[in-house]
Amino acid sequence: MICQTIRKGSECALMTTTGCSYKGGLCHEIIESCQGCNRAAQIESGWYCSACPEPSIKWKNGNCNLATHVVSQTAASKAKINPLKASKRGNR
Repeated sequence: MICQTIRKGSECALMTTTGCSYKGGLCHEIIESCQGCNRAAQIESGWYCSACPEPSIKWKNGNCNLATHVVSQTAASKAKINPLKASKRGNR
């Protein structure tokens, strides 16, 4: 449905016929960690996340899983190679 509270005119999954179904009935502004994200949208009353009504909860336990500006790095661990097998592969 179309939001009638803060993000007027934009599509909102939490909007019902009786109003906003999110706790308190309002979305919360983005936090400092959200700066630079493509999902942050400026509305006349401030900056809000287009994917999450309360961004501070997403950043509570580390990085937000919806953040487009954060790149997660995976630890590339080198597996131990058996030298005997490696020498046999080299002889092929």
